[in-house]
Parts: sequence; structure tokens; C-alpha cells
Amino acid sequence: MKMRAASLAVLSVAALTLLLAGDAAKLSGQAAPPSPIHPAWAEVKWPFPLDQWGLGRAFTCRAADCGDEVDLYLRAKIGFCNCATGVSDDAELDRVGDLELLSATFNGLNDGRPIAVGWMSGRSRPYRVDLRYGTPRSALAIAFNDKCDVVVATVVTEHSRLAEAERAALVLLNGDSVLRWVEKELGL
Repeated sequence: MKMRAASLAVLSVAALTLLLAGDAAKLSGQAAPPSPIHPAWAEVKWPFPLDQWGLGRAFTCRAADCGDEVDLYLRAKIGFCNCATGVSDDAELDRVGDLELLSATFNGLNDGRPIAVGWMSGRSRPYRVDLRYGTPRSALAIAFNDKCDVVVATVVTEHSRLAEAERAALVLLNGDSVLRWVEKELGL
């Protein structure tokens, strides 16, 4: 019984210490840790000129909902994926991605990683993009495939928010509305 009381006392002191530390940070003007995001995507007009892949879909998530403004551009590229391996490495992601919509100059910030969207697998990778108009930005190229067909998403946001933007984008991409659109675009 004494051990349980001692444990509760230690936990109470620890909780109070954390609470006071948080209040002290607020009072001292230190930045609080970023709050969790609750993405609310709104579809907007496709902002790019028509090319061989046609028009895609464009979405935006306001800073209040995503921690910073996030733009996502999405489209299908029929027959453009490596049929044998899909989007399984960074070289294939670089080849099929849509970063050239933003600029001819982009560089991978680190290696990509595997992702899943619905029944499809693919890759996501962060990039620095030198925009045609404006300052350099950070972007994610996300691509996933069904056999020889690929769907590509380009996510543009601030560098410090890439991880949150990727999570928010994957929630949107795995949603019923986008998955139904993918099925229609890929003729499934």
C-alpha cells in the first residue's frame, strides 16, 4: 500500500512539473510545440496549362487546418509506369512525378520511402524546388501505381511541415472520393 501511495505521489509531482513547465514556456514567450493538424481539403481549379497528361485535380488545405498552407496536385498517367516493378525506387519516382509542373529545377532532399494508397503501392520523396516565380519551396512527389498506370501527386508546402503535409496528403489520397476517381481514371 505504501508503494502504491509513493508511486502516485511521484506521478503527481511529475504531472505538476510538466504542467508548470508548459505554463512557464507560455509565459516566457517560447514557441509551443506544433498543434496536431486536422486536414480539411478543398478542391480548387487546376492551375497548370494542358499537356500530354491532361488536366488533373487540385486541392488546398488552409494553414488553420494543416499548420501551414498545403497545395496538392493530382493526376493519372496511363501506361507511363514500369509495368514490372512499379514505383519502387527514387529513379522511377523522379521519372513519373510531376515536379516539372512547378519548375525544371528540383533536387531530392533525401531518399524516398514506400507508401500505400488503397490497393496500390508506391513512393514518396521530399524535394527542394526552385519555383519559376518566387522563392524556392519544398515539395513532395508521391506516386503509386496499378500495373502500368501511375497516379502522381505533388504536394507543396513549407519545409518544416513536410512530414505533416505528407500525412495529410495520404489521408486525402486514401479517402473514398479520390480512390473512386482513381478507379475511374484507370478504367477499373
